[in-house]
This record gives sequence, C-alpha cells and structure tokens, in this order.
Amino acid sequence: MPYLEDIKTRLKAKDYKITPQRKVIINAFAQNMEKHLSAEDVYQFVKNSHPEIGLATVYRTLDLLAELQILKKMNFGDGRSRYEFCEDDDHHHHHLICLECDKVTEFEDDLLESLEAIISKKNGFKIIDHQLKFYGYCVDCQQEKRGKD
Repeated sequence: MPYLEDIKTRLKAKDYKITPQRKVIINAFAQNMEKHLSAEDVYQFVKNSHPEIGLATVYRTLDLLAELQILKKMNFGDGRSRYEFCEDDDHHHHHLICLECDKVTEFEDDLLESLEAIISKKNGFKIIDHQLKFYGYCVDCQQEKRGKD
C-alpha cells in the first residue's frame, strides 16, 4: 500500500497538494484495504465525519488519483467504477464477483503468471497487464439460496 508520504510526493511532483479532502478520501481506502470502493462507497464513508465533502469532490479526487496511478480504476460490469490502491509489484491479483450481493473477493494464482509467460512467448506479444474476473455466487449467497429452497 502506498503510504501517505509517497502519495504526497507523487501529488507534489505533478503540482498538486494533499488537501484535507484528498487526505480523507485516501484514508477511506487505507481503512478499507480489502474492499473495492466505488465513489458512492467512499462518499458514504466520509460524509458523516466530513459533511463538507460532496460526491462531486469524491469523483474528481478519484479521477485524479487514478490518473496519477495512485488508485487503480476497475469495472466489474455493474455500472460503477471501483478503485483500489495500485500495487508497486508486478504480481497480479484477480477477482471473484458475486452476482447476488456484489461482493468482490481477491485471489492470486501463480499458474496464471505461467500462462501469461507462455502466451507472451508463443505470440511474441509483450503483455503489460491483465485482469481476470470470475462471476458467480459467494458462499454466503449460496447458503442463503439453499435455505429458501
């Protein structure tokens, strides 16, 4: 996870400041590392303690942080962009997306890294990134569905 000092440095390098609003929004991600937050999610986290921060400010801040590669913007097919901190290493993680409750779970699998190397070599294609998403039903939603049957 990028630390606040690193984020300040990256913002300053592009002539941006770490405003109080940006700091609050970044802290929302730091406190919810396991989640993939949408702008609406971030707004819900910050509005009670910082009512001066509007949804438009959240959207602008997320766009800026994604542009500066502090946050990674993702689309899981539900009509809302979601964000997470960009990782400094090259190790990819992938996502399991529940179609019932919209829960997103990360997983890592080194077999996919091997597959990427094979595809790259076989096709002479330099791969710089990839995303893998599996859609289905999480354990909780499966159990709930069984209880209704």
